[in-house]
Amino acid sequence: MTGRDPDESHRGATPLELLFDLTFVVAFGVAGTQLAHYLAEGHIAAGGWGFGFAVFAVSWAWINYSWFTSAYDTDDWAVRVATLVQMVGVIILTFGIPAAFASIDEGEPLDNALMVTGYVIMRAALVPLWLRAARDDPQRRRSNLYSAGSIAAAQVGWVTFTFVQLEAMPRVAVFLALVLFELAGPIITQHVLEPLPWHAQHLAERFGLLVIITLGEVVYGTVTTVTAVVAEQGWSLGTGVVAFSGMALAFAMWWVYYLTPAAEVLAAHRERVFFWAYGHFVVFASIAATGAGLHVVADAIEGEAELDSVGVALTVAIPVLVLSTAIFTIYSVLLRAFDRFHVPLFALSVLAIVAGVAAPALGGSLTVTLGLLVLSPAIVIVGFETVGFRHQEAALERMRVSSPARW
Repeated sequence: MTGRDPDESHRGATPLELLFDLTFVVAFGVAGTQLAHYLAEGHIAAGGWGFGFAVFAVSWAWINYSWFTSAYDTDDWAVRVATLVQMVGVIILTFGIPAAFASIDEGEPLDNALMVTGYVIMRAALVPLWLRAARDDPQRRRSNLYSAGSIAAAQVGWVTFTFVQLEAMPRVAVFLALVLFELAGPIITQHVLEPLPWHAQHLAERFGLLVIITLGEVVYGTVTTVTAVVAEQGWSLGTGVVAFSGMALAFAMWWVYYLTPAAEVLAAHRERVFFWAYGHFVVFASIAATGAGLHVVADAIEGEAELDSVGVALTVAIPVLVLSTAIFTIYSVLLRAFDRFHVPLFALSVLAIVAGVAAPALGGSLTVTLGLLVLSPAIVIVGFETVGFRHQEAALERMRVSSPARW
């Protein structure tokens, strides 16, 4: 386990990594289902807090594992067993998600014991791999030892956090401190100790693949919504519009995500990886929440949602807006380029979202809302494919000139 070449050509995701990702389909799905349930009942705060807690735990464990395997990818029995243990941890965490949501909704102390158990199993399984890398890679020994030690210390903190009862504000403060401690680990190894040999192309592919997996929640939400429409109204033109709108929304979100040339930029400027990677917390969460919003639309069509039509529209519109904002922000920070063309493009995409929310308030149906929401990412796509791609190529060319050694 001596580290991969960060400039290795044709580096791609491994079958083991793809198998590992399957457990996150389940985790995102359960978190999204719980979010949809609480939103449909009008319990917005409980749904939001529970969803945020679950998505952070799942996403961070995935990001840290992917970071490790991008740098150290020794596919032997020990790595496979450690990966299996982490997959078991994901499933255990997933079993604990409903209890965490319920405790938040009931105003009781957070019932996160099972979630933390699964999280600790996931994270602790990485510790022997970091120690093995420290033994076999003397050049980066300090970084690997720090990674192993910081993960172990964080898990002690999470276990203590679970079993020590605190008042609300101190509990939030301790939670945020533990989150910041976890997130600081890779930054310290990259900028204070010895940088790890992660591979830009591989890492970009890994994040993109998890985005695609998460988009499965939008596809599933579409199927659920169409099923509800058919049950209530039968097959009609409106049913077809709902089906097309949901699939078009998933497709457009995928298209917009891949407009950012992450691999090329990260290969030239490795120091920009942290904002890009941590920005994916918002990307993953907003996509999964969009799928949950479509479930709420289905509940509303079946007459099982407590929200009014505007509230139902917002359950889809807000995640779409958050995703659009995140992608524009990540793009600008990653390329270190502010494109003035993005201002009207973003404004028009937001206008489409506003129109989608306003439609039910003016007497329009949720079918109209879905059709208008699809226009938001579609406007961005048309703008990029007609004008924006030239601006991007110019920004990339300036980067190539300033960093010729990386090209």
